[in-house]
Amino acid sequence: MRKLIIQRLALGLLTLWLISLIVFAALLALPGDAATAILGREATPDRVAALRDQLNLDDSVVSQYLQWIGGVVTGSFGTSAATQQPVSELLDARVGNSLFLVFVAAIFAIPLSIGLGVWMAMRRDRPVDHVGSTLSLILAALPEFVIGIGLILLFATSVFNWFPAVSLIPPEERAWDVPDAVVLPAATLVLAVVPYISRIMRGSMVEVLESEYVTMARLKGLPEREVIWRHAVPNAIVPAIQVTALQLAWMAGGVVVVEFVFSYPGIGQALVDAVGNRDMPVVQTVTMLGAAIYVLLNLAADLLTIMVTPKLRTAAR
Repeated sequence: MRKLIIQRLALGLLTLWLISLIVFAALLALPGDAATAILGREATPDRVAALRDQLNLDDSVVSQYLQWIGGVVTGSFGTSAATQQPVSELLDARVGNSLFLVFVAAIFAIPLSIGLGVWMAMRRDRPVDHVGSTLSLILAALPEFVIGIGLILLFATSVFNWFPAVSLIPPEERAWDVPDAVVLPAATLVLAVVPYISRIMRGSMVEVLESEYVTMARLKGLPEREVIWRHAVPNAIVPAIQVTALQLAWMAGGVVVVEFVFSYPGIGQALVDAVGNRDMPVVQTVTMLGAAIYVLLNLAADLLTIMVTPKLRTAAR
């Protein structure tokens, strides 16, 4: 197990390094730079040149990359080119808001997805199963911004006025201080990921329910609830673990669209602003943070899969 963890961590570090190179090259390929974006097109060449020198934009590409990656290794993410504020201070509150949003969505989405998958599998080929499968396909086909706009129309403007249409959170407060502002963005994320996890769980559960050991458990006279939750679900949940990790990683990175729709003050909104300002330190930091979360979630999913699978657990020892 220790060897596996070390191997996966080494692979994760290699992945993060390659991502840092790709992001850095992509930002260099964008037209313009931070100095032009900050001062505007009408700025004089002398002002642009002075700001470029202040932001070290005239340094070589290799020098700029080494300065940035060296800062990341030492825990310093540099200074925002647009605000001249340390990136860690700029993103401190926003990272907390985004993590809280993903956390709230996850604690509702994961149990709901597993429960729906089990429920539909137990009613396989019945009308409720067909309705649930159709609804999950519809939700899976809808982009996140469409789901978000639909929730705004239903619960914030046209039908009901239960929640705010825009997630306005004062700078001095955090998302958990204004729970009403989190409800609709979190619900959007929940509706976006539940179809994928529940369908995988349903398919795996159907296969397990047809297995010999489940049939044997029923022949022994065990209660149906015990057969389902003690014998079937633990074996059917393994594929869902991997899908859940991917969906949680998507929420950490795909939260950009949802935050933009609701004007939610998280890292997604910060990323949009940073790209518009060609603020390379902020863009790089947000991207690397999302990549790190993706790597850690996949590592956690692999370890959890080994723990719940007897064969893999024995081999890891």
